[in-house]
Formats: sequence, C-alpha cells, structure tokens
Amino acid sequence: MSISYFWSREFLSKRSILWLLLICNILGTIYGYIWYGGQMVDTVDHGLLWQVIFVPDSPTASLFFSLALLLLLYPPRGLGGSLFQQFIEALAVVTSVKYGIWAVAIIFAGQAQGDVLGWQDWMLVASHTAMAVEALLFVRLFHYRWTALTGAIAWTLLNDTVDYSYGVFPWLPGQLYDDLSAVELFTYLLTLFSGFAGWIFMKYGNSKQR
Repeated sequence: MSISYFWSREFLSKRSILWLLLICNILGTIYGYIWYGGQMVDTVDHGLLWQVIFVPDSPTASLFFSLALLLLLYPPRGLGGSLFQQFIEALAVVTSVKYGIWAVAIIFAGQAQGDVLGWQDWMLVASHTAMAVEALLFVRLFHYRWTALTGAIAWTLLNDTVDYSYGVFPWLPGQLYDDLSAVELFTYLLTLFSGFAGWIFMKYGNSKQR
C-alpha cells in the first residue's frame, strides 16, 4: 500500500475516518472556546455583546470544519440543504486555511521579536498547521461553488474588519502590539489568499465530483 493512499479521496471518505476527525475537531473546538474564554468575557465587559461571535476565530473555524464533516456523513436534502452545506464547506476551507496559517505566523513572529515559546505555543503550532492541512485535503470531498465561496470570503473579511475596528482581534504576543498595523494588513491579505486557495481547489481539486 502506497503512503499516498492515506490522503486519497478513497481513504478520507471512509466513514470511520470522517467520524474520527469529527470527534478530534469537536474536542479541539471545545478547547479553543475555553482558550478564548477570558477574552470573550473581557469583550462582554468592555464592548457590545454582538462582538463576542467575532472573538474566537480559530475555534469557530474548527466548528465550521466539524459541521462540514457532519454534513458529509449526513448530507442534507433539498436545495436549501445543499446551499447550506456548500456555505459551511466554503467557510470551513477559507477560515481553516486562514487561521491555521495566521496563528503559526503570529507565534513565530512573536518569537522573532523575543517571545519565549512554551509547550502550549508548540501545541498551537501543531494544531493550527493541522487545521490548514486537513481543510486542503478534504476540499476534494466538498461541493461548494463560487457563490458560497464568495459569501465565505465576505464573512471572513467582515470578521477582520470587526476585529481591528473594535479591538477584538485575538490577543497577540506582547512584542507585536507595536506592529499592529502590519498584523492587520497581514490578516486581510491572508483572508484573500485563503479565498484564492479555496477557489483553486474548488476549480481543480473537486471538479470531478460535479
């Protein structure tokens, strides 16, 4: 058996693999919301309640991917269900790629300016790298189209705008706060890059399924 089998469509579409990854992503999502708990409470105390949904970026991306896996296991029926599935899939790809790369880049940017990395940082590097990789692997099983992808990009850009307009972006290493404008620009550009990656994989990665 070739090692490439383990990232083939045949292997990834096995229900046992889908269930395993669904459980892993649900656990990661729960941990992520706990991780952001302090910032979410702080946002409620100092801002407006509606801003809270824009605070936990990575856990919400993981939630979208979990829902996308669940919808692969139990595909919805009807046009409305199909459109909902496509939108969730597009959100899963764009946000998982974006925040997977973003978190790793920010951690190492902080280290480059003197931040000392602990075991939790390395755990975050591993888990966020896995977020981006699994999204690009599973995009071959997804069925989203350009309309859903456009909506996912728009939502993520809205998230970026709220984050940096109201100061509810993820807490950064202390060394990076004097580079906040550069972090903001990087965040917006990464959203566009993730949307482009989602389009490339939509066009060439899963076209055989249409």
